[in-house]
Amino acid sequence: MNASYTNPRRLLLRAAAAGGWCSITGLAPLAWAHHGWSSFDQERPLYLQGRASEVKWRNPHAELVLERSGLALPADLAQRAVPPQVAPVDGRSLLARATLPQRTDARWMVELAPITRMEQWQVPEIRNGAELAVLGFTFAGEKGEPILRAEYLFLGDKVYGLRSRPA
Repeated sequence: MNASYTNPRRLLLRAAAAGGWCSITGLAPLAWAHHGWSSFDQERPLYLQGRASEVKWRNPHAELVLERSGLALPADLAQRAVPPQVAPVDGRSLLARATLPQRTDARWMVELAPITRMEQWQVPEIRNGAELAVLGFTFAGEKGEPILRAEYLFLGDKVYGLRSRPA
């Protein structure tokens, strides 16, 4: 049997991406929320932009589905200023190395930061239909479901760092 169907973690991720939280045990959101950064390919930052839908502004993490609209990197992406945060993140390098995903999914599940961190950054609550962009990481080789863990959130003319609290 295919390992992606027998691995409990992958089953949770597949269910989460499909919006199936209700169909699996109540512990699934907790398991999904505590996977850490190590599961994601931090050597390959990806850039996505589009409209938010299916926004879940709750703990343990804010989440949304991003319906892609832009299929090109912004010309000024590498020159954008990123806010300092407590975690040692080289935001300038991430922006300079950003690429578009190789996969062509129109909808991506985006995991944002915990609500307490979103409040520290003073991120306004994102509503369905909001235009936004994210820079983040997916699983190595973009395997599995289209899930992105956001490192930076671009909302209006503001940029928010989501790895840690503001410095």
